[in-house]
Amino acid sequence: MYTLGIDIGSTTSKCVILKDGKDIVATSLIIGGMGTPGPTDALTQVFEKSGGLTKDDMAMTVATGYGRTRYEGADLDMSELSCHAMGAHHVFPTVRTIIDIGGQDAKLISLDERGRMKNFLMNDKCAAGTGRFLDVMANILQLDVNDLGAVAAQADNPASISSTCTVFAESEVISQLANGVTTPNLVAGICASVSSRVAALAKRIGPTPDICMSGGVAQNDGVRSAMEKALDTKILVSPMAQLFGALGAAYYAFEKAPK
Repeated sequence: MYTLGIDIGSTTSKCVILKDGKDIVATSLIIGGMGTPGPTDALTQVFEKSGGLTKDDMAMTVATGYGRTRYEGADLDMSELSCHAMGAHHVFPTVRTIIDIGGQDAKLISLDERGRMKNFLMNDKCAAGTGRFLDVMANILQLDVNDLGAVAAQADNPASISSTCTVFAESEVISQLANGVTTPNLVAGICASVSSRVAALAKRIGPTPDICMSGGVAQNDGVRSAMEKALDTKILVSPMAQLFGALGAAYYAFEKAPK
């Protein structure tokens, strides 16, 4: 039996095909939410990588993410919170807290030993502490956002970014750059700024080890390292982190598909 999970985020669309609820057959990730490119392109890519499977071969499709309710190609839609919890649980069975930093929000998810969500907190009112904040800062520094972690590792005296608003932080970074602060030190300060805001959110929920990160920002070593210092604990990261939502959706599709 094959099932499909599709996670339509604000900035990316991801797909995962599972076989018999355990084997990952194919995955895809496309930059783009509900527009073009978007979920249709992600579906095309995942089927191209699947070895000849088609939509008709899927016993059930579950959609999740920012655009799930507007996507008409799924049998069912589910909360991204539940899907991230389930996806993370299957990669890291011992995880009890997930830090999910997405393009437009940051979420803290507490889960039980079965991978079901118990509690959550979300910051969706401000871009600070999200992937969008990192995108803006990378643009100011003329860097690729995917290179921020490597650049931050070169810092010898991380800058302090005190502004809690993305607009003001943008002005602060430009000012520090003009005053001679090096790019690595600025990037390290930016990563620390994101992590401090998300860590403050995490402390409100009382993070329980093991802790992992999900979402695209999980691949940023600078943010992860700063988060570990802020929370004084090890944080698990998987190469699959950005696919946790789609992976969890595919597992839920297997659970709910007619057997």
